[in-house]
Amino acid sequence: MFAFNDILQKIEQEITRLQFTYPPKSLYDPIEYILSLGGKRIRPALVLMACNLYKENVDTAVNPALGLEVFHNFTLLHDDLMDDADKRRNKPTVHKVWNANTAILSGDAMLIAAYQLIGETESESLKEILDLFTRTALEICGGQQYDMEFESRTDVTEEEYIEMIRLKTAVLLACALKMGAIMGNAPKADAETLYQFGINIGLAFQLQDDLLDVYGDTATFGKNIGGDILCNKKTFMLINALRLASNTQKAELNSWIGKKTFDPAEKIAAVTAIYDQLRLKELSEEKIHAYYNQAMNCLTSLNVAPERLNILKEVSARLMNRQS
Repeated sequence: MFAFNDILQKIEQEITRLQFTYPPKSLYDPIEYILSLGGKRIRPALVLMACNLYKENVDTAVNPALGLEVFHNFTLLHDDLMDDADKRRNKPTVHKVWNANTAILSGDAMLIAAYQLIGETESESLKEILDLFTRTALEICGGQQYDMEFESRTDVTEEEYIEMIRLKTAVLLACALKMGAIMGNAPKADAETLYQFGINIGLAFQLQDDLLDVYGDTATFGKNIGGDILCNKKTFMLINALRLASNTQKAELNSWIGKKTFDPAEKIAAVTAIYDQLRLKELSEEKIHAYYNQAMNCLTSLNVAPERLNILKEVSARLMNRQS
């Protein structure tokens, strides 16, 4: 049984060995660039962890796992372009280093490269893996569309928001776990339970991301605090603030949402003060803990020796213990 750090090291080594040799090289330079920027590598790691629950040799799952990481980075490349973001992991984004057209075309090539790697799944499980991945890829596009549509709405419900983050964030974690389970020849019930574990841990993770964007510490969170407030992002907290606010609080929130020019620090302080008054930090933490507990409950029903589940418990703790 691999340890978590062993799996991460294996993934990192395999990523450095990835080669895109078709001409022209200029098409693949942006792909190699974004993959070189690092990241948590949590999705390919989950593939190998889930596979390793059921069999010792995970080598046949490596290329499909890499395909999932290439796909994830493809979504980041296009997200950055759509958001006109300047930085990704503290380095210039692809469309800033090159240009928008290059980012689009190299992103398209990344998606195809992801399918190519996932296509190297062993034949007996290839169709099931491809069907799962294709459905997941479409769901992620749906989540991004919802996210874009929410930008112009002020009536987004909590249920709609949870569905959006399920599609945009959680389904890829769930897909990684189920892919690994299938390639490990897990019982079908276990593969589905691991999928549900991924959904719940993904929802908890994204809700915590929203929480840390308001209440985190820049030094440990890794990005500036208050970004969601500044761009009026429809997060769990803003949605519930608009739902729970008094008329006075709602008027103040809507005033800040409507302002085109403002002092960023003032807006962050004013909106955070309303969140404090409404105890939204506590409400968020309750929701996060509920999803986290559901994820842990999924693990208890797996047909696996309890000690083999320690690695998934460890990675869950790492995901959820980013400090504020």
